[in-house]
Amino acid sequence: MTDSPPPKPTYGVSSMEVMASMPGLDFVRGIFARTLPEPPIMENVEPFDCTAEPGQVVIHSIPGLRHYNPIGSVHGGYAAILLDSAMGLAVQTTLPKGFGYTTLEFKISFVRGMSQDTGTIRTEGQVLNAGRRVATAEARITDAKGKLIAHATTTCLVFELPKT
Repeated sequence: MTDSPPPKPTYGVSSMEVMASMPGLDFVRGIFARTLPEPPIMENVEPFDCTAEPGQVVIHSIPGLRHYNPIGSVHGGYAAILLDSAMGLAVQTTLPKGFGYTTLEFKISFVRGMSQDTGTIRTEGQVLNAGRRVATAEARITDAKGKLIAHATTTCLVFELPKT
């Protein structure tokens, strides 16, 4: 008997009712376990081996040629998707049932470039402060040797989801 490959992700958007019906940590873990649809934006980075704990999210991905910009390196948008996702989902893990968030702003600093030879990268998002109305978080992308590639910070607005 051979090991079967992990299931292909189902890309889509969970309804507001689904998101509102569970604590944020359960929602994020549902996405990572593929019991809930993976957001379509993630099709661009094909994450794998994702984990979520309260206030922390880790996403692994592999940059490839399809992520290149015209100057021959991985486009900064690839890092932006991963950093913004890790920070936002880390915030989501701290939210109680019936609450959501939206990104108000984020800042990225690129430290070194990536190429198709970089290999597996690790994006880790960590909540700095989770308040009643505002949450802040940070994230880092590192390579397999632990070298910093990019880092970011965000401010998110926390709000009660509409009741249906």
